[in-house]
Amino acid sequence: MKISGSFEVQLSPLCFYAQGLDGVNFGRMSIDKQFKGALEATSKGEMLSAMTAVKGSAGYVAIEQVSGVLSGKKGSFVLQHFGTMKQGSDRLILEVVPNSGSGELSSLTGKMAIKIEGGQHYYEFEYELA
Repeated sequence: MKISGSFEVQLSPLCFYAQGLDGVNFGRMSIDKQFKGALEATSKGEMLSAMTAVKGSAGYVAIEQVSGVLSGKKGSFVLQHFGTMKQGSDRLILEVVPNSGSGELSSLTGKMAIKIEGGQHYYEFEYELA
């Protein structure tokens, strides 16, 4: 199955343990999302990031637990993020953590893509339910 929709995201700074060196700035944020479309859900999670001294170059990792209804099936699952940007060119991987699904989504596997256009966030979610 492949679905798409939009989402709103709220990121808020959190305290963190490590301090960057040599022009690197670390960040830690809470993630709160509201998904709309075939995925009607909310999520909560955390993101760690590193901004380098080179403009447009950074990296981040994040974990968020999504809870709601996916194409009429109720449950939750965890998404893992891995993103890098090299002088403005980005690469982003979002995958469902194996065996993280619950309820009617207990067998969920899949990957998500995110696009930002005109300040609005969109998702495309390719998934399978066994």
